Amino acid sequence: MRTSSKYRATARMIATIGVVSLIAACSGNGGGGDADAGGATYPDDNITFVVPFSAGGPTDTVTRMIAEPMAAKLGGKVVVQNVEGAGGTVGAGEVARAEPDGYTVLMHHIGMSTAPALYKDLGYQPLESFETVGLVTEVPMTVVARKDFAPATLKDLVTHVKANADKVTLANAGIGAASHLCGLLFQTAAGVKLQEVPYEGTGPALTDLVGGQVDFMCDQTTNTSGQISGGEVKAYAVTTPERVKSLPDLPTTAEAGLPGLEVSVWHGLYVPKGTPQDVVQKLSEALKVALADQKVIDQMAKLGTAPVPAESATPQAHRTKLEEQLGTWGKVIADAGVEAS
Repeated sequence: MRTSSKYRATARMIATIGVVSLIAACSGNGGGGDADAGGATYPDDNITFVVPFSAGGPTDTVTRMIAEPMAAKLGGKVVVQNVEGAGGTVGAGEVARAEPDGYTVLMHHIGMSTAPALYKDLGYQPLESFETVGLVTEVPMTVVARKDFAPATLKDLVTHVKANADKVTLANAGIGAASHLCGLLFQTAAGVKLQEVPYEGTGPALTDLVGGQVDFMCDQTTNTSGQISGGEVKAYAVTTPERVKSLPDLPTTAEAGLPGLEVSVWHGLYVPKGTPQDVVQKLSEALKVALADQKVIDQMAKLGTAPVPAESATPQAHRTKLEEQLGTWGKVIADAGVEAS
């Protein structure tokens, strides 16, 4: 294990949630092992994929889907670590400060584009502190509630929360998380201000929702499809213009009477600024291979999402998306007057 990176020097303090290990690919199978500009091979050590959210959440799920096929292409070993806290900014900050050598990779979602508007002292800037590697997927969100919650439809939910705004609890994974942003849009569209209950990730938030400790929340289909299909939660709508194939009976928010609530959660891979471009390109090519893997396609389909097209799994397409989203969410958050402490 390399010790030159500040991140790796502190890695023993972070619980390793999972390891995806593979035998190094042979030279003739399209795997890694190409010589880089310095003559060494990349990768010649473990690659750490940092997930800035809790284990079991949607971003963690997506990361673990692509880790194995990416490792197979690169010809190495991938270690997945969850470094949660402050809406994803703790883990992102660790990666921003890591050595720019391609051995520390960040998987982040839409929260990368909202953090600058939410945090005064962020400690990094998305466009200046990272190299973009490529987009991964855009995940629809769902509005779900504990299964014994009274409202039967999305219209009923809006009516109920307006009449009980001081009693209804809206869960999320913390300020800046996708669930928080979706909840913010829900409150704007419904014209109500609710009591929000933040968690350290959507995994524990959804657990409490299933257990009846909170009333409702927004969450990605990658995290809710199983609970919806199993009847563990009450589902009201999906937050995209079209219905999700894995949940064909679930209406869109527009169909259900709340067209102002429309959002999807895009994910992308990042490395620290200054990472050699040949290394960034190797990671991007490995990402494309992973997104074309039939197992990954099938796994994502079961969770109501799909890999992005190959042309979106590139550094430039990812950067363009990030720039656009920074502008969009900066205005939304400023208009809402939301600020993280």
